[in-house]
Amino acid sequence: MSTHAVNAVTSLNVKSHDDPDEKRRPDKSEIDLVTVGDYTIGRFTFSPGWSWSGCIKPVVGTDSCQNNHVGYCVAGTLEVQLTSGETATITAGSSYTIPPGHDAHVVGDETFVGLEFVSAATFAKPA
Repeated sequence: MSTHAVNAVTSLNVKSHDDPDEKRRPDKSEIDLVTVGDYTIGRFTFSPGWSWSGCIKPVVGTDSCQNNHVGYCVAGTLEVQLTSGETATITAGSSYTIPPGHDAHVVGDETFVGLEFVSAATFAKPA
């Protein structure tokens, strides 16, 4: 028996992240959002030197990121640290889930690009 939620899609929608419905631009960040049907999907682009604590924390004002993330890494490398101490490294071609209570930073000199399916509507917005 599956415990996965069932999502019903009731209309055909296509939008480009190159012409997003909304743009958010905190330091070293480009968050491009499109809403298709009932879903907001984000393209998160983080420049080298980006960290959640340095670039997003000043916007949202929480001690750690409180979003749930479900996404896919298109390019770059992101290291995530949970407040519990657990860490994971996300690289191009990886899908990921990240629970609330974390920090993250771009590793190396390549820009991180991720597609986000759960947290896009609320990421980098004041709490």
